[in-house]
Amino acid sequence: MHGETGGLPRESDGRQPNAALCSAPKLRSMTSVYIARGAELLLLYRIGSRVVPPCWCGIGGHFEPEEMNDPQACLLRELKEETGIGPESLLNLRMRYMAISRREKEIRLNYYFFADLLPGTQVEMCCEEGKLQWLPFDRQLLEREMPRSAKAVLCHYYETGRHDDKIYAGAATGDTVAFHELTVF
Repeated sequence: MHGETGGLPRESDGRQPNAALCSAPKLRSMTSVYIARGAELLLLYRIGSRVVPPCWCGIGGHFEPEEMNDPQACLLRELKEETGIGPESLLNLRMRYMAISRREKEIRLNYYFFADLLPGTQVEMCCEEGKLQWLPFDRQLLEREMPRSAKAVLCHYYETGRHDDKIYAGAATGDTVAFHELTVF
């Protein structure tokens, strides 16, 4: 017989379910890619997102259930949907960063990829998600309004990541994201 105690139902034997399990934050997994064309990156000024206010970000989105263990599959689907770019138009596609952050009721895990655009590839610059634009990859780009983890990834990549082939993981704490190389153990 179920009774109510403190807003939580009781099991038939009178035990109360673990309150920590009942209030566990939701998990949100997302991907993003930054595509280079020479010294420029393709960014999206995303408008109307449920997750971030209008701001500059890479191309990407949320995982579908069948993609949960395959961030690259999620990324390629989102890239095709938002830009028309397929994997045949990319060179050196690699996952380079993972960043985890916590919001009030969810934990967000972002997978960040970088790639080069195959020379001669045409990109559909219209997108239902917002405005696509090629921007110079320089310090001014890093001053644009972006989600916190995306800006931290681009800053780290600008200073460090573009000079190596490592994979980095970062955890958002306060106003910073601390990145560490993921090494094989």
